[in-house]
Amino acid sequence: MFFLRLLERFAIGWNRSRFHPIANARTGDAGSRGTSRPADSSRTGCALAGVSSALAAVLIAATAWAADLQTLVTNLTTGGFGDRETAIGALAASGDARAAPILEALGAGQLYVRKSDNAVVIGRPDGNQLALTDAITGKSAGAGNEAELDRVRVNNRLRGVIEAAVGSLTLMSPDPRVRRDAADSLFKRPDPAALTALDAAVAAEKDARIKAAFTEARAAVVLVSDATKQQKLEALEIVRERGNRDALSVLQAAINSASDPEIKAAATAAAASVRQTLAAWEAAQNVWYGISLGSVLLLAAIGLAITFGTMGVINMAHGEMVMLGAYTTFVVQDIIRTSAPHLFDASLVIALPLAFVVAGLVGIAIERGIIRFLYGRPLDTLLATWGLSLVLQQAVRSIFGPSNREVGAPSFMSGAFQVGQITVTYGRLWIVVFSLVVFAALILVLRKTPLGLYMRAVTQNRPMASTMGIRTPRVDALTFGLGSGIAGLAGVALSQIDNVSPNLGQGYIIDSFMVVVFGGVGNLFGTLVGATALGIVNKFLEPYAGAVLGKILVLVFIILFIQRRPRGLFALKGRSVE
Repeated sequence: MFFLRLLERFAIGWNRSRFHPIANARTGDAGSRGTSRPADSSRTGCALAGVSSALAAVLIAATAWAADLQTLVTNLTTGGFGDRETAIGALAASGDARAAPILEALGAGQLYVRKSDNAVVIGRPDGNQLALTDAITGKSAGAGNEAELDRVRVNNRLRGVIEAAVGSLTLMSPDPRVRRDAADSLFKRPDPAALTALDAAVAAEKDARIKAAFTEARAAVVLVSDATKQQKLEALEIVRERGNRDALSVLQAAINSASDPEIKAAATAAAASVRQTLAAWEAAQNVWYGISLGSVLLLAAIGLAITFGTMGVINMAHGEMVMLGAYTTFVVQDIIRTSAPHLFDASLVIALPLAFVVAGLVGIAIERGIIRFLYGRPLDTLLATWGLSLVLQQAVRSIFGPSNREVGAPSFMSGAFQVGQITVTYGRLWIVVFSLVVFAALILVLRKTPLGLYMRAVTQNRPMASTMGIRTPRVDALTFGLGSGIAGLAGVALSQIDNVSPNLGQGYIIDSFMVVVFGGVGNLFGTLVGATALGIVNKFLEPYAGAVLGKILVLVFIILFIQRRPRGLFALKGRSVE
């Protein structure tokens, strides 16, 4: 008020000192000076006087509104729970943007009255004390403890009232996300008192999706209000079209509370329709999960398909090549975190070629040092590579320790989005895309490069390829290195969805062999189809049989299938194979 009085005195004094001489000039010197200048000055003075008066009126109104808000907030702290409920409604009806955080603090048990001066403050935990904020101004009010404050208490009923009030209060927020959250909140907890606010929000909303959310929230509110039968029937149809689990909950509540047989029958039919919709979306979600799992199996098995198909080697250490790729990713990220944190989002891109080279070189060393002495003896290669897998696991355990290692996700692989009612995580989506890119690149290598030509020749007829001058030992080493390198790429991808530990590869080796045998040994398209099919079947069996029993059933199916088709879905063609 002191400021307003000072402003009023300034305006009055400035008007008198500036405009009274002009009035004198108009009466005393009209003949010599004319009337144009005094008239202009008079209009300017009147305009300035009007501006100052308007500004004073605005400030007076703002001060009065602050006083009103102070009264509304003070009412929250007095009386019983019934009085507090009335105060919550009055504060929400004010429409002030400052009311929402005050009500949220009240619902969270963070609204206090300071004993020393009866100020209403918001207290949030800060170490051993509470960081205090003035509830009206939002400015810091220092720190305090529970002994210096009286908590404004609420019960469960008031928490529901507060949630609905906050939802109504934020319906007109300038932030689209806040408006959408408010609509969802009112849909889940419909409050008849919010119907008027929802009508205004629907009329004012420009965003089509948010307007649809407002309309759905209004329908949920109509179902719990004293609306006519026709209005409730129309609201049931709107809720049915939403078709998610929240809609099913609203419809179930309408069934339980309906006294009119027609409304009860309509709500029951709408709930049955929503259940059918949910079942269809759940099946689609399982298909996506199956594709996601199939992409992981494809990455893990595609390298094994090359070595097993071309060389006939049962490589039980293939999983350890995957593990080496994952640990390469960990080392790259560890170096980036300490030396160049700004490159973290590019860590996987940097790790991909390094993982391919590390796993590929280890694979070539294994082939040159062990495998080349055991060709034609598949059981010996199985035992040798199994022992080698134990050696590699222990070596990694000695270097990095037995505990899991943290591999972070870049920003572009974090988060998720919705497709209808299917949740798609960016991490899984990128792995699916990556597995298809690797598959396409490998097809190009096999079809368009000399190495690919030699590999196909050796796979189809090794003696004839050797007779034609192809150095089959060199092709074997490069093939084994290529398959191991691809396994290293799989390790980079798996580091984003699984624990990076010395046992990482053991969880995928059996599945990889099943994919290769089921799809057709050495056939890449068979590996793609086999991985996708087994992934989808696994995800459809898991809800009914569990993860372990589901894998057992898949294994039994593959065994029975191999009895009928020993060469898998897509058998290789060639004289040696025949």
